[in-house]
Amino acid sequence: MGDSKKNIQSFPKGAQKLLGDELQLVQFGGLPKDAKPFKGIGSGVIELALRYAFDAYRVVTAVQLGARIYVLHAFQKKSKKGIETRKRDVDLIRKRYSEAQELARDYEKTQINWGRGWLRKCLRGPRPERL
Repeated sequence: MGDSKKNIQSFPKGAQKLLGDELQLVQFGGLPKDAKPFKGIGSGVIELALRYAFDAYRVVTAVQLGARIYVLHAFQKKSKKGIETRKRDVDLIRKRYSEAQELARDYEKTQINWGRGWLRKCLRGPRPERL
């Protein structure tokens, strides 16, 4: 969401590969060893913490919003002291989580509506030819 994809693309290629592998594991229902719950935002929000070439990278994802996984934020951790995420980043994650919830609701509605329309057509059968 937002600039998350662009941020991940700015990471070193090796870090991108490792994060891609971990996101794929999440996509298939697994939980990477570097994952931990991101507290204070919502259920199902996890943080992938990666150390690569003496730097630290973080990707925060929402995994329990319908059938999709939403990457809420990706950033390089700059602080050398403490493990706390900056308030600015937490506020952005909170905002994007709300947006992701809205997108998930809209996505589920379209899937349900599409499914009902398809089922209705199947039950009704082919339309008779008009003269």
